[in-house]
Amino acid sequence: MNALDRVINDLVIANRILAKEDVVDAYGHVSIRHPDNPKRFFLARSLAPELITKDDIIEHDLESQPVKDTRQPYLERFIHGAIFESRPDVMAVVHAHAEDTLPFGIANGTPLRPVIHSGSFIGAHVPVWDIADRFGDTNLLVANVEQGRDLAKTLGSNNVALMRGHGFAAAGRSLIEVVRMSVYLPRNARALSRARDLGGDITYLRQGEIDARNRGYSPYSPETWRAWEYWANKCGCGHMVTKPDTEKK
Repeated sequence: MNALDRVINDLVIANRILAKEDVVDAYGHVSIRHPDNPKRFFLARSLAPELITKDDIIEHDLESQPVKDTRQPYLERFIHGAIFESRPDVMAVVHAHAEDTLPFGIANGTPLRPVIHSGSFIGAHVPVWDIADRFGDTNLLVANVEQGRDLAKTLGSNNVALMRGHGFAAAGRSLIEVVRMSVYLPRNARALSRARDLGGDITYLRQGEIDARNRGYSPYSPETWRAWEYWANKCGCGHMVTKPDTEKK
């Protein structure tokens, strides 16, 4: 399997994992940067993530326009193009509407921060983007390049940005990383919400703890690869999992 085939193969797995783990439902999407052309990325056509196959993947440019493909793309593909454009370090992007994250985008003064060890990858700061700040009353969807770039500006160098009344955008250095981040983001949000319900002071992860978790991270470390294989098997894609030869031990 060459690099391009592997990227598309893994993108299908990522879609299926996010659906099985209730991060996405009929809506939401995940993308990956082209391995040979950083000004292109791959994203499925407008289809529920659970149903996506290799044949549904479309190549896009950084203006988020399909390349030589007339099939219906996702309306909010501009989220992906804008983040790839502004962040050369980002290799994969997720946009989803996971319910447990939504309150933190609408409750002012209640930030979403990591409180569990598996939530460390979301980073110490999760900004909230409000589309109304620049674009007034809209349907809250990121429907053009300008809106996508404004969201990317709010994301900045962070790993996750919440979208007021809508969902979140997550950016990772690899597809496995952004999937892992997106799975544990709502779980961290759920734990934080329940801890707040108990009352008392909340103990967030310290910056040193976050740094220790991120230090030496590799998408093919035994810890991370174990999760990818588990999730892939759980969603029926275990037979599609192939570790790159350069990472095999």
